[in-house]
Amino acid sequence: MIKPNTTLQQEKKHIAIFASGAGSNAQKIIDYFTSQPALQKERRAKVALIVCNNPKAGVLKIAEKENIPSLLIERNKFYEDGYLSELKNYHIGLIVLAGFMWKVPAELIQSYQNKIINIHPALLPKFGGKNMYGNFVHEAVIKAGEKESGITIHYVDEIYDHGKIIFHAKCRVEEDDTPQSLAEKIHALEHKHYSSIIEKIIT
Repeated sequence: MIKPNTTLQQEKKHIAIFASGAGSNAQKIIDYFTSQPALQKERRAKVALIVCNNPKAGVLKIAEKENIPSLLIERNKFYEDGYLSELKNYHIGLIVLAGFMWKVPAELIQSYQNKIINIHPALLPKFGGKNMYGNFVHEAVIKAGEKESGITIHYVDEIYDHGKIIFHAKCRVEEDDTPQSLAEKIHALEHKHYSSIIEKIIT
């Protein structure tokens, strides 16, 4: 774990990205908030912390490369106190789930009411719930004969994939789509939309 950087700019909202895997969405979010849009002021937020529950996850290498502090969490403590004091040390104002595989504990949700968001690889309320992630979702969508799928960005509450929906983006499901080809379409939507929706929530 890297110690907090005391020179962090407090005028920007600090984002913590929670991730468990390779971190492609995390990289896109980092890139977005370190870029300066043409003819505009600096971004209103910054990624101040990467939180991960998998010591082998690629997202930790991204954090190191981008010089962003990382916090490797342990299950028992996560469900005891939600690492609230650690998040407070980094002045975290928004938690962004980006492929995070653990259910968020109630204490953390209560402390960050409407300040935790998630992206789901289907059009909720369909194809959500426990164990509905990654290719399991895409397989279920294809098996059900759906003509479209997409992404859902939503607030996180105590129930899997249940919180208030913020944003949908859709794509067609073709007859010859496989879970892998559908996943590619979904990833493209995630990378296109997640960062800008985060910024809209902040502003």
